[in-house]
Amino acid sequence: MTPSRRHPVTRTTLLPGPAVATVVPFALAALLAGAGPAAAGTVGAAGAGDPYFPLEGNGGYDVRHYDLTLGYDTGSGRLDATAVLSARATQRLSRFDLDLKGLKVTGVTVDHVKTSFRRDGQELVVTPQRALARGQAFRIAVAYQGKPGPVTDPDGSPDGWIPTDDGAFVANEPQGAMTWFPSDSHPTDKASYDITITVPQGRTAVSNGVLVGRRTVHGHTTFHWRQSEPMAAYLATATVGTFDVESYTTRDGIKVYNAVDPREASAAAPVLKELPSVLAWESKLFGPYPFRAAGSIVDRAPDVGYALETQTRPVYDRAPSLGTLVHENAHQWFGDSVSLTRWQDIWLNEGFATYAEWLYSEQHGGRTAQQTFDALYARPASDDVWSFPPADPGSGAHIFDSPVYDRGAMALHKLRTAVGDATFLRILRTWAAQNRGGHGTTAQFTGLAERLSGKHLDALFHTWLDTAGKPSMP
Repeated sequence: MTPSRRHPVTRTTLLPGPAVATVVPFALAALLAGAGPAAAGTVGAAGAGDPYFPLEGNGGYDVRHYDLTLGYDTGSGRLDATAVLSARATQRLSRFDLDLKGLKVTGVTVDHVKTSFRRDGQELVVTPQRALARGQAFRIAVAYQGKPGPVTDPDGSPDGWIPTDDGAFVANEPQGAMTWFPSDSHPTDKASYDITITVPQGRTAVSNGVLVGRRTVHGHTTFHWRQSEPMAAYLATATVGTFDVESYTTRDGIKVYNAVDPREASAAAPVLKELPSVLAWESKLFGPYPFRAAGSIVDRAPDVGYALETQTRPVYDRAPSLGTLVHENAHQWFGDSVSLTRWQDIWLNEGFATYAEWLYSEQHGGRTAQQTFDALYARPASDDVWSFPPADPGSGAHIFDSPVYDRGAMALHKLRTAVGDATFLRILRTWAAQNRGGHGTTAQFTGLAERLSGKHLDALFHTWLDTAGKPSMP
């Protein structure tokens, strides 16, 4: 996402130890099941165990599919919705939580049986009439309504459902999904989605994946979107506005859907024209594009201040620069297809997408990656880029700060110079292919780099990923 990942569109994107010592020592399966005392009993944990966002996600189950039916009135700002989650219990469950904040729940069923529930902050606590057996598939339906609004992240930026003058800008990283649908919202629980959105006629509702249906009845238009490949909740969108729309299929068979606020159209057009060539270039470097669909949502949301790599269709708060387009679409490989296991590893998203910008510049007549590296390294030791190690931002307040982006990219450049271009690209392609539709950690990436290069890279990664302060250069 930006400073998703929030990558601020105002920023100039082409700039003038073996494993990380703090790697969480439990398997992904344990994280999904809700590591901690609650996992041993019949109550699902209230969080997925992420140190930066302890209440994000939930324990005790794994969501396989979301079917969201939303009705949004752009005049009143009211949302009327039903969410149906198909899930499987990863432990015996007498009670479990969903993440949902600020909306009124009017009813919950589990396997079509009316179920008791209560609210506890951002948690919707559900108690089925009968306990669920470990391994049991079940269906949760939640009816809810209200006026959704954003949450404020630790860094002070808004995310979630952000109202605009003609609809809503919906960008969830890291914790905004709970502002508009009940979910297991940690990135470790990915699922497929059907998102159906009804809005006043004349407005367009844009979500992830492929548009599979559109109809207008009695002054309202309904858009049905389907995201078949696994997606983390924070990468979902339901952005609503007055948009100019274009759709086409690339030579590689990717279905592109662009939605642009007319006020941003003239500035956005020359950049969006480059999308097919950017996707083709990134596919050549990183391996096949991981999804069936692509595109862009260019809104006018001047108070937001960032763009986000919503899966298959990044959302921009204004007309993007070419560098931002490259960055957000590189995330489709690094961040969207290969997702985080914990937020501390956000450099695996942002450092990679930033380095994609460097490579694009280098191969399209701009500054070389080495020149960009040198310009950053010339900054004094007091500069923010050296304020903390990329692989350990320290808290959720810093996951979109400069070290994660710029020094994360510098770490990749040092890896490239150490192993050579051919091996470096092999590492990136293998990382994307091996973890496609899944997750990765810093320790897994560094281990892969050592295995494919045949080199001992402990000192390099310790210096550029794990150590605070400006590194010394030989």
